[in-house]
Amino acid sequence: MPLMPWRDIDTVLLDMDGTLLDLYYDEHFWLQHLPQRYAELHGVSLAMALLEMKPLFEKNAGTLNWYCLDYWSAELKLSVRDLKVETADLIALRPDAETFLAAIKQAGKRVIMITNAHRDSLSLKMERIELAPYFERLISSHDYGFPKESPHFWDALQADIAFDPARSLFIDDTLPILRSARDFGIGHLLAVSEPNSQKGPKDTEEFAAVKDYRELIEGL
Repeated sequence: MPLMPWRDIDTVLLDMDGTLLDLYYDEHFWLQHLPQRYAELHGVSLAMALLEMKPLFEKNAGTLNWYCLDYWSAELKLSVRDLKVETADLIALRPDAETFLAAIKQAGKRVIMITNAHRDSLSLKMERIELAPYFERLISSHDYGFPKESPHFWDALQADIAFDPARSLFIDDTLPILRSARDFGIGHLLAVSEPNSQKGPKDTEEFAAVKDYRELIEGL
């Protein structure tokens, strides 16, 4: 990976799930634990649970509802918050993410988390992994009413924190979100090569990807 042009970067915008935290927790929860508990709580088979949930997943992918615990609790008639706590021991940092955060904060960069995670999910993760002190702000897209996939999210972020997109670095593991950021004018973009530690590398298509956060802090 080429050296980051740190002299041209004032603000570092960071996603949470799959970027700083291992995506294994979330994918295990949504694809395995939640369907299993839904089946148990509603007295149906796992196959039926997956069948009932699939159209909801397809309908809401990429929307704010997709990330909203209140929405899923109402739709599935169970407490998603409580179920997320049941697997909270799986919440884990990606390798060297904290080393990276400490380095960019020490270097005087403005460091802001922007996540699609619901506030309750964000709180649960920050209780388990104490990252909040590294950030100026922890922003959930639910605060604005638009997911990061939407251009309206970026307009709201600009109005909120007044940053220079051209002098900003944004790291995220979701390609449609990176494309949305690029359309807005974010000058420096990086994908994540291996957001889920159990799945191996993914194709990040047109985006350069960070594999090792220690490489990123060279030249800071």
